[in-house]
Amino acid sequence: MKINKEWHFAHKMPKNPSLEQRIKWHLEHLKNCQCRSDIPEKLKVEMKKSGIKSL
Repeated sequence: MKINKEWHFAHKMPKNPSLEQRIKWHLEHLKNCQCRSDIPEKLKVEMKKSGIKSL
């Protein structure tokens, strides 16, 4: 797994993020970095409830 250090440095997860912020960050993360292959399960469940599709 390859980490995109520049992206991580420029896009830190906010402190105490809302669910919406977490989802947005993880979706962008999947597009820009390869250090993870998926979104955490808890977020996927919340995204499904809200009708938000993952990549």
